[in-house]
Amino acid sequence: MAQHSQKLAVLIDADNAQPAIVDGLLAEIAKYGTAHVKRIYGDWTGSHLNGWKAVLLSHSIQPMQQFRYTVGKNATDSAMIIDAMDLLYTERFDGFCIVSSDSDFTRLASRIRESGRVVYGFGERKTPEPFRTACDKFVYTEVLVPATESEPSGSVKRMSAKQLRGDTRLVNLVRNAIDAASDESGWAGLGAVGSIMSKQAPDFDSRNYGYGKLSGLITGIGLFDTEERATGHGKALYVREKPKSKH
Repeated sequence: MAQHSQKLAVLIDADNAQPAIVDGLLAEIAKYGTAHVKRIYGDWTGSHLNGWKAVLLSHSIQPMQQFRYTVGKNATDSAMIIDAMDLLYTERFDGFCIVSSDSDFTRLASRIRESGRVVYGFGERKTPEPFRTACDKFVYTEVLVPATESEPSGSVKRMSAKQLRGDTRLVNLVRNAIDAASDESGWAGLGAVGSIMSKQAPDFDSRNYGYGKLSGLITGIGLFDTEERATGHGKALYVREKPKSKH
């Protein structure tokens, strides 16, 4: 099934997400499919969710009331998990979008994937690794806030070439993906490289480094060559690691 035709269920943990992300969040979700269900969970009797109340109607997000019966216990998590399983059993959805920075949703994400559905996670950079890696793809919500002229990727500042090269995890991720996708000459299609990187690291996103596209990030690192080639459908970008200079 084409990704853009996926039927998605969007479940938002209001206690662990900020209303400032809503426009960017829904625009991001639209890249993956159509949100047939949009629900947000929290205790709407209090004032702490007033920011969310102001944006729900304009975005057709349904608030789900969950009273805080016990201080210190997150009843919202339980309500979201129960609803998610109910929706999963209807077999109407191709994927689920879980919006939270809470590790309590790790098992839920794994369970949904076990059923053959796709899981897109959205949370802040503080989100624990187990939840991030339990998703097919995980997007940091910091990249979803409105962009400005000085910061085109929202609240994430563009990293310098030195900073990028100093990120061993990033450099190795790119190198390994190019190696896996390359032909005998060492060149690899950028699309295949990006796909491999996302599978190896669900939370990988060029926007995390201040770059809107993968091509810009790879060029910014300064360790790789890029080459545009004509194809039957237009043009495609290819990348390879720069040959080591001979002394």
